Amino acid sequence: MMYDAIVNQPVIEAERFRLRPVRRSDAGLIAMYTGDERVARGTRSIPHPLPPGITDNFVARSMAEERNEDVWVMDGAQNGDREVLGVISLTHLEREQSQLGYWVAPAFWNSGIASEAVQALVQANPLANRTLFAEVFQDNPASARVLTNAGFEYIGDAESHSIARDANVPTWTYIRKMG
Repeated sequence: MMYDAIVNQPVIEAERFRLRPVRRSDAGLIAMYTGDERVARGTRSIPHPLPPGITDNFVARSMAEERNEDVWVMDGAQNGDREVLGVISLTHLEREQSQLGYWVAPAFWNSGIASEAVQALVQANPLANRTLFAEVFQDNPASARVLTNAGFEYIGDAESHSIARDANVPTWTYIRKMG
């Protein structure tokens, strides 16, 4: 029997689910959700269509001992829901800072899952960050509300390249001072 590697990363409890490290067994659901064009277009880094091997590489990077991004799965299994509701991550930056990113499976949009995940991760502050940054595409005001509801403050407009859109997309940038 093959066991997943233990990633040095805490499990974070939320009310309706837990945030836990990625497991190899998550690859199928992650591929199914990220293969949805609506999910891919909401991110900078997920291509559409999803090429073979991309999800396996993402899972391997997420589980690596040496990594520049800590990734948690929003796991609702303990409450009778899906094992993967979405993904949330912190990309390591310099000086005790991280970039927050997340996506939620379309079946769970507008259910408060993203807000609950962001608030749980901010409250836990597992990397002991002093500052968190986040950005959302300007055509996704729901994600902007998730951030402001979690105490993030708007700091300006920018743009980021979206692989799925094959274009630079206007963004809103946010900051959250911790502690």
